Amino acid sequence: MAKTALKILVEKPTQEKLNTLKVLSWPVWTKEASVFDWSYEEKEVCYFLEGQVTVKTPDGEVSFGKGDLVTFPQGLQCVWDIKKAVKKHYKFG
Repeated sequence: MAKTALKILVEKPTQEKLNTLKVLSWPVWTKEASVFDWSYEEKEVCYFLEGQVTVKTPDGEVSFGKGDLVTFPQGLQCVWDIKKAVKKHYKFG
């Protein structure tokens, strides 16, 4: 049986969507330019306030940064390549 690809969803949210999700109440995470392995034990949704990132997965690469709302699926294993320092709001589950 073929394994289903775990897709990273990148969108440009409206202010209304950000308000509905209550993004500004989520914790903030910051990280300098770096490269590291990461795996998602649960789904994560995050909104990027600053930065530029390329995430490498077994299915390819996805790039995103400031102004993007990104959803990472549970079970995803990837490599983060932070090109410009990141500041993001995030929520697990």
